[in-house]
Amino acid sequence: MLQNSKPASPLNKAAAAIRDLHARHEERHRPSGFQFAFADRIDFLNAAAWDSVATNGSLFLRREVLRVIEQHGPNNLVPRYAMIFRDQKPVATLAAQLVTVTNKHLLKEGAPAGKERNPLKRVFKPAAKVATANLNEPILVAGNLMSWGFHGIAFAPGENPAALWPGVAEALYRIRRAERLLGQANFVLVKDLTERESGLEALRRFSYRPLATEPNMVLALHPAWRSYEDYLGALDAKYRRNAKDQVKKLTAAGCTMETLTDLAPHANRLHELYLAVHQNAAVRLVTLPPNFIPALARELHENFRCTVVRRGEALLGFVTTLRDGDTAIAYYIGFDRAAAAEGLPIYLRLLHATIADAISWGCSRLSLGRTALEPKAALGAKPEAMCVWLRHRVPAMNWMLRGVLGAVPHEEAPERNPFKAVLDSKSG
Repeated sequence: MLQNSKPASPLNKAAAAIRDLHARHEERHRPSGFQFAFADRIDFLNAAAWDSVATNGSLFLRREVLRVIEQHGPNNLVPRYAMIFRDQKPVATLAAQLVTVTNKHLLKEGAPAGKERNPLKRVFKPAAKVATANLNEPILVAGNLMSWGFHGIAFAPGENPAALWPGVAEALYRIRRAERLLGQANFVLVKDLTERESGLEALRRFSYRPLATEPNMVLALHPAWRSYEDYLGALDAKYRRNAKDQVKKLTAAGCTMETLTDLAPHANRLHELYLAVHQNAAVRLVTLPPNFIPALARELHENFRCTVVRRGEALLGFVTTLRDGDTAIAYYIGFDRAAAAEGLPIYLRLLHATIADAISWGCSRLSLGRTALEPKAALGAKPEAMCVWLRHRVPAMNWMLRGVLGAVPHEEAPERNPFKAVLDSKSG
């Protein structure tokens, strides 16, 4: 006869939690069994070994892109690299960034300290135990702060990521401990993880906890779309009319759109347009220098496009699109806010330009990022949930962060369907 087991008492639950905490503490401080190579510059590592793994990952793990970040990246960012080996075979690569966050990075331009509501303050301010006005917090990030998505880690083909995450955690621990001369990094972030990444529960054993962010808006591109006109043909009448009206308004105002091939002569103007958008953001952990985008364009060649809106000789807006395998990325965008205030639909037209780029490249999806969710949903993009995984160097602070992270709000994407109820055979 089966007997009903008694529920665990609060004392037993507390004892089990303490045992689990102790076991995880021991695991964090026990070598993972992997071997490592660390470097301050990507060219200090074995190129063939890095490429054998990184080619299985993101565009942003290519050595030429990492060099651009080293040479033209933000001044509050320091790159660090690690390669993870098993039995002398490279099994994972890690591109990390040490970034120093101050009050100005968490406030909109001109907002007084303590007045601008920002969810990241709930994480950084209590744990740092400093006044917001005096915030000076080094953070170690596994990923790329100049992009969104899983761009900091790659696993070798055929490897099980769940078995390699302990090696990643140890590499981040070693980097954090080695960089104390640059400041004590209390926080470590693994950026930006989605449901497509596997083995993430392994991070919990190392006291990482997920923090949901705004979703990445992704437009799935139908295989039957061979041109931008095919995309327009798939829209219902209302949204197709809106897209055509945008063109009419710009044409009536004397504006044209063109592809910019040589960005260097226009670097300062492109940077002004970028700042017009960037400075309006609530969170600006890094700011691009003027030479970053032109340098990236030179390195990526046919995998980079820049579309501009021009009125006469004046550039009123730009957008960049990157090709990362079968994914196109609508990257940095900027526009003249005074011109937009005249009623010119510069921003919306530039978003449509990235759709044309993605289709012409034969990509299957367009990643539009996690800002301006409403207009991107109107293009047909759907939200892809995204998290950063965060831990504090002090175990007791991780207990506090569990409650804090659950209370941090993020914007939800609206539901929109701009496409015809029944698509014709041409549009899929």
